[in-house]
Amino acid sequence: MPRPEIVDLFAGPGGLDVAARELGYEATGIEFDQDACDTRDAAGLLTLQGDVRDFGPHKFPNATVLAGGPPCQTFTVAGTGAGRRALDEVIGFVRRMARGEDVRSKLAVLDDDRTGLVLEPLRWALEALRDGRPYEAIVLEQVPAVLPVWQEYAKVLSAEGYWVAEPKVLHTEQFGVPQTRRRAILVARRSSIAELPKPTHRIYRKGVPRDHGDPTLAPWVPMSEVLDRTTPFDVVSNYGTGGDPKTRGRRSSDEPAFTVTGKVSRNRVVRRDGTELPRFSDAEAGVLQTFPRDYPWSGRAIAQQIGNAIPPLLGKAVLKAALGPAEEYAAGSEV
Repeated sequence: MPRPEIVDLFAGPGGLDVAARELGYEATGIEFDQDACDTRDAAGLLTLQGDVRDFGPHKFPNATVLAGGPPCQTFTVAGTGAGRRALDEVIGFVRRMARGEDVRSKLAVLDDDRTGLVLEPLRWALEALRDGRPYEAIVLEQVPAVLPVWQEYAKVLSAEGYWVAEPKVLHTEQFGVPQTRRRAILVARRSSIAELPKPTHRIYRKGVPRDHGDPTLAPWVPMSEVLDRTTPFDVVSNYGTGGDPKTRGRRSSDEPAFTVTGKVSRNRVVRRDGTELPRFSDAEAGVLQTFPRDYPWSGRAIAQQIGNAIPPLLGKAVLKAALGPAEEYAAGSEV
């Protein structure tokens, strides 16, 4: 079997596709946002610019892997919350799609049309099945609030003959990412057992030294290890737990960063004596997301591009667990 070709829905500036390239896979991303497309073009990533809803599997007849990270704005704590309020409706739509119903014309009942985009990967997967060209593997990621949707996806895909690893929320620092970020992950395989990646690093706990914990795992990675800043510093978050500005968090440079969002530049960076330091640049935010230091960020709203992306290091772990290295894919697909 040839090496897998990945079609990446809602591909953003390329977090998953950078990971795919490092593993030796060919990936084509579909992305609507012009700024993200500018970055992808500068990075040499294959891109089809447009709305995912306007395309389907027939456009990518050679793709064997479906990947995607639908927009999270309506599901994230810092967003509108419309997606979280509509979870029951979204799950209902998943069940209707499993029965063969085309629900696209009915999504107008949702308060925010972006919420319905979380259903697109399932539409693609089911259309591919009906066309007789099912994807060998499916890899999806989203914010933790979407976990119930992935769990419903798992039921549908299992009924269609897929092996599906139990969807879980993964902690990015457990895969070497120098920030605490959580993502709900779904992995499904058509012809072999599906697996989620196993942590390589310890989980971060406030006040627990990085050398404590499971001795078989590496310590979590602090900001000081990846940023070119010689002065120890603290980061004061622009919002606290649950988005409450009254409970602003604080991390030292010897800890992982807070979740990098599109508002990362609002985080204050200060010396231990309280003296203000330059805030994180776009390049530094990209490094905290584990993009290459020289990644050619382009267009506007770069911080938003970075904040919306899956960290490539997490993407690499997920793809490797789901597919294995590209040179081993053929053998793994025959299990």
